[in-house]
Amino acid sequence: MSKKSIGWEQGAKWYDQLVGDAGHYYHQEVIVPFLKTWFKEKKGRLADLGCGQAFFASQLPKDWTYTGFDASKSLIQAAKVKGIKDCVVHDLHEPFEKAPHDFDVALFLLSLQDMQYPDKAISNAAKLLKKEKELWIVLNHPCYRIPRQSGWGVDESKKTQYRKIESYMSENLIPIEIHPSKQQTKKVFHHHFSLTLLTKWLSQSGFYIAQIEELVSNKVSTGSKSSMENRSRNEFPLFMCLKCIKCH
Repeated sequence: MSKKSIGWEQGAKWYDQLVGDAGHYYHQEVIVPFLKTWFKEKKGRLADLGCGQAFFASQLPKDWTYTGFDASKSLIQAAKVKGIKDCVVHDLHEPFEKAPHDFDVALFLLSLQDMQYPDKAISNAAKLLKKEKELWIVLNHPCYRIPRQSGWGVDESKKTQYRKIESYMSENLIPIEIHPSKQQTKKVFHHHFSLTLLTKWLSQSGFYIAQIEELVSNKVSTGSKSSMENRSRNEFPLFMCLKCIKCH
C-alpha cells in the first residue's frame, strides 16, 4: 500500500492547506531551525523523500540543490505551481529505475511514519546516496507521540503532568481521520514502529546512526497549571531527529 493508496492523494488539498508555503508552526519554529544546524558543507544535493508540496526547498542554504519525491501527483503539482520545479512523482516503496547515487543528504521530514513499508523506503533512500553521505530522519517521537496510544494525565497528589503510553513495541498502522472538505471525511494512516525496528531497517540498508536529537515544544503555558505543563513540555520531546551515515 503506497502513500497515495492510503489516502494522501485524496487528502492532498487538505494537506497543502495545513502545511502551506512555509510549513506548519512546528516546522517553522522547531524543526527547520534545528535542521539548518546540520548543514555543514557549503554546497550539496538534497533529496526530500515524501516531500509533499516541497516547502523545505525554500529552506536550503545557498548553493544547495533540491529534488523532491512524493507518491501524490496532486502534491507534486502543488509544488510545481509554487515554482519548485525539481520534484518527481515516485512511490518510495518502489525501486528507482535508475538510482542516481549522487545525493549528499536524503531527508524524511515527518514522512517515514506516513508510509506502510518504511523498510523499503529506507532501502530506496540508500540508493540515492553516495557512500559516507547522510540520511536525516525526523519523526513524531515514537516513544511519546503515538496516536490513540499516548496522551496526557495529571497526578493531582503530586501536582504533576505525566505522559501515559498504552502501547509501544507493537508495530501498528493507526487510522487518522482528515477532513479534505466539509462534506468528506477520509482516512490516512500513521505507521508506528519501535526504535528497535527502525535501527534494524537502517542496518539492513547499510546505515549507522551517528547522532540522535530530541526536540521539545517551544510553547509556554500561562495560568494556574502552567508550572506543571511547562515542566512536562520540556521533559517529553515532540520530535526525534536521526542523522545516519551510509557505510556501504
